Amino acid sequence: MNFKALGALAGLALLAACSSTPAPAPTAESSGAGATGAVPGSEQDLVADVGDRVFYGFNEATLSSDADATLGRQSAWLAKYPSVNVLVAGNTDERGTETYNLALGQKRADAARDYLVSQGVATARITTISYGKDKPVAPGNDEAAYQQNRNAITSVAGSNPQS
Repeated sequence: MNFKALGALAGLALLAACSSTPAPAPTAESSGAGATGAVPGSEQDLVADVGDRVFYGFNEATLSSDADATLGRQSAWLAKYPSVNVLVAGNTDERGTETYNLALGQKRADAARDYLVSQGVATARITTISYGKDKPVAPGNDEAAYQQNRNAITSVAGSNPQS
């Protein structure tokens, strides 16, 4: 008889445990993370909440209206996190000589930097580099890959977005 009573109590305990409401999961606000769950001011926050890259036309280093919009969000983000420094890396597609692509990549990085500076970001907070065609983000040798590889990528200084 004790076994039946004990079994019944165990069954009731299991039913009670199954019907209880689970503890709420921590929210982004309670964990100190941004809307996307990224730590505010981090590389992940920049990528997810703002956008880290702008794209260029073939043999171009001029900013499009889409690039202006992305860089505008980056400048606002940098104003929100004044202790964050960034690296702007200019990239090209695989066509052209190494020398030409390094120069074009630098022009792209400089164009993005100049836009950020025009929006009030201190020049000392921005470092530029050209990778030319050495660090493609999209594999392949077709126009779709070329379009993705013609870019300038902004990253939080000290992180490595193209590893």
